[in-house]
This record gives sequence, structure tokens and C-alpha cells, in this order.
Amino acid sequence: MKFKNLLTTASVLAVFCSVIPAAAQSDGVSMKVDLVAWGESIPGLTLKSAKGKDPVTALSFRYSKAVNYAGPVVMEVFQGSASSATGTGDAAPAIADPAAIKDIAAELAARRKKEPSLVALAILPPSSKHVTVLLAPAASGTFQAYVIDDDPSKLPYGRMRIHNLSPYPVAMKCNNKAANLIKTKGSVVVSPMNGEIIYELAYQKDGEWVNQENNLAAVKESEQAQLVVLKSDADFFTSQDGSRSGYLQTVILRRDRNTAGELPEMSEAEKAAMLERLNREEDEMEKRATPTKGTKPKP
Repeated sequence: MKFKNLLTTASVLAVFCSVIPAAAQSDGVSMKVDLVAWGESIPGLTLKSAKGKDPVTALSFRYSKAVNYAGPVVMEVFQGSASSATGTGDAAPAIADPAAIKDIAAELAARRKKEPSLVALAILPPSSKHVTVLLAPAASGTFQAYVIDDDPSKLPYGRMRIHNLSPYPVAMKCNNKAANLIKTKGSVVVSPMNGEIIYELAYQKDGEWVNQENNLAAVKESEQAQLVVLKSDADFFTSQDGSRSGYLQTVILRRDRNTAGELPEMSEAEKAAMLERLNREEDEMEKRATPTKGTKPKP
């Protein structure tokens, strides 16, 4: 089995995928929020009602400094100058009840008519104390928000949660145990053995199961690890020669309770070297892949 370092230097993924919680309350929330970019870094972001108004940069699939947020369950994300973010101007009132939102994209478009610098809405889990908001590029300079509940009570330190944000069902076989079938927007929590998770990833496309990769991910006892499977055309996954690192992409977000998960931005040289290695190893894996029509990967 050939292993590769699966973006272990890249800390993502963002996710319970912006699912509107049925029992959300209108009293507001107070929690730490990490903003992560799905693609290139996003500078100049501010959160309405956040404690501290300094702009934040959402790094490319990496954690930056967390923001202390206190405000409505439906969090508003601004970019650039924003009267709403500072509590001034004739902006629309804060959204108190997420259950009233039928279409988050339509709600965002309507609110941007009064506040064009509003670029995303994120529905937060009311009971959580720490979340990651993954911002994926959307129409007209806006972003679709995917929310990961990082509360330690939901994801204990020393374990890994696997998220499927791709449009295809995936199967994950971890540490030689029975494969987990994960539907789109689904997730599963797995435990390491001796500090490692050896996994096999396959995806179902057009009725066929295709082996994506065999890999190893280290998980320390002091960290929360989130492996995100996605299908992305973001430039982040494209090397200088235009090649890409596999049909699906995988990224690991890591938060260490001893360091708060804060890491510097990845340099262009580090990114280029990482992508070159991933592309080479993905080519080798694809040559060995043997899809089986109409069947699931055997556990």
C-alpha cells in the first residue's frame, strides 16, 4: 500500500453542511468561530456582532486565529467596508429564526440589496461553543457557508470525523474494519489505532465504484482531525502545469488543543511541492484502480 501525506500541513473541512437545525433558538449564541476558505484565501472578512472588529483572513484550507462571536444564530459574514458589521447604517434586521429561511441563497441575495458587502450567511448550532465555517465561492462574489460543529463534546480530541461534501456517495474503510458508506453531506467519526488511521477511499459514479486512494493519516491524542472529501475546481488543487490531484479531493483540518490550531499561511513553494507529489501518487493509484460495476467496495 502506498501512503502519502494527505495535506497534513493543510489544516479544512469544513462540516454539518449548513443544515438548518430544526430546534434552533432565537436567543442568539456565543462561541468561537474559525473561518476557512474553500480555495484561495479570502481577506477582509468581518462578522456582525463579533467581539472585536479587526478584519479576518480566511486561509486556504487552514485555520487562522478564531473569532469570538456573540450574536444571532444566523451569522452574517461581510467583506470590505460594511455598515452592518459595525452596527450602523440602514441594514436589514438580524435574522433570529433560521427555521423561517427556506432558501439561504435567496435570503442572502435579498439582504445584499441593502448591504452589498454581505457575502455569506452561516447557520450556527445553538448548543456549540466552537465551529468552523468553510466558505466556498458562489455567485456574484458571495460564498456558500458549510459549518462544522467542533465542540469537543461532539468530536472528542484524538479522533477523526470524515465528511463527504462531494456529489457522490463514498466508502471509507478504516484500519481494516468494515467500510462506512457515507452519503453526500454525511459524516462518520472513526478512532485511530496507535495514533494512525489507515484508510481506503472509493466513490460511486454512474453506478460504478472507483478506488480513489489508499492512505494514512496520523491523529494525535491532543487534536481534533476532520477529513473532508470534496469535488472542487478550486485553483488550490491545480498545479502550475494544469494537472489536478485526483478526481475527488481530500483535505484534513487539524485543531490542537495546545496550540489552538493556528498555523501560518502555506507558501507557494510548499503548495507547489505538495501538489506535484499528490499528482504523481494519484496517477499511480489511478493505474491500479479497477472499478466494479454495480457493486459496493467489499469490506
